[in-house]
Amino acid sequence: MDIDEHDHVIEVTDLRRVYGGGFEAVRGISFHVKHGEVFALLGTNGAGKTSTVELLEGLAAPASGRVRVLGHDPHAEREAVRPRTGVMLQEGGFPSELTVAETARMWAGCVSGARPPRDVLALVGLERRGGVRVKQLSGGERRRLDLALALLGDPEVLFLDEPTTGLDAEGRQDTWELVSALRDAGTTVLLTTHYLEEAEGLADRLAILHEGRIAAAGTPAEVTAAQPSRISFELPAGYFLGDLPPLAALGVCGHETTGRVVRLRTRALQRTATELLLWARHAGVELSGLDARSASLEEAFLGIAREAAAPRDKEHAA
Repeated sequence: MDIDEHDHVIEVTDLRRVYGGGFEAVRGISFHVKHGEVFALLGTNGAGKTSTVELLEGLAAPASGRVRVLGHDPHAEREAVRPRTGVMLQEGGFPSELTVAETARMWAGCVSGARPPRDVLALVGLERRGGVRVKQLSGGERRRLDLALALLGDPEVLFLDEPTTGLDAEGRQDTWELVSALRDAGTTVLLTTHYLEEAEGLADRLAILHEGRIAAAGTPAEVTAAQPSRISFELPAGYFLGDLPPLAALGVCGHETTGRVVRLRTRALQRTATELLLWARHAGVELSGLDARSASLEEAFLGIAREAAAPRDKEHAA
């Protein structure tokens, strides 16, 4: 089945995965990924990210629900899907005595329509390491090799499981630029990552998993917009928190103080900041250290984790 640019390249509906002993790692999740889109799956360890990706890659069949990749069941119709996808696992298992170039040539022999190994090694910055044995590579260089082999087949869909783990800042930035270029060329990318700035910078859309369920989904901006913005400043000399206008009237939904530093949380950042600055002008004072910003993806992630944990804490307390 051919997929045009308007179709969903990946479709997941009510997906469940159950391991031996009855442990339900994935609990009825649904999402889709469009052509030429970068979609990130986020979550703490044990949230179900890798369990989900393995089902998308066709490595196992779901306990129930439906998965389609490029219009096919990736497990039952593996021959139709596998040649059109690239997979970068969390850790590759390459023969340690082979050189980088030998490993790439060996892998190319297993891939339909493989690109020249030298080209993909150049893409990931390993063109000068071809003669080095795999066992002599650093952890970051091994991740680069993992990525190169995932790209050998010039895949339509690329699965990246923690692609920048072990990379230094430069290597991480290079990988981000490569993923963005692949997306711009029409490759559909699904990635898992622990680096929230990575998801925020790369992903067109994302889903945050918690205990096998999707706790939040949307664009990075949509997910962060659900969390309060922050304003912090130092109270002017001689002033106290009670001297400010009523916080509720400012749109503040929470606050804390540390010494003379005040931190406000608000879901109406512009209104709160405007009213606060108008008060300061009227009082003739300066708000030192003034900082106003929207929530980051990290704050949204942590907020979702806290909200999900709250019912459990209440149950234990009872």
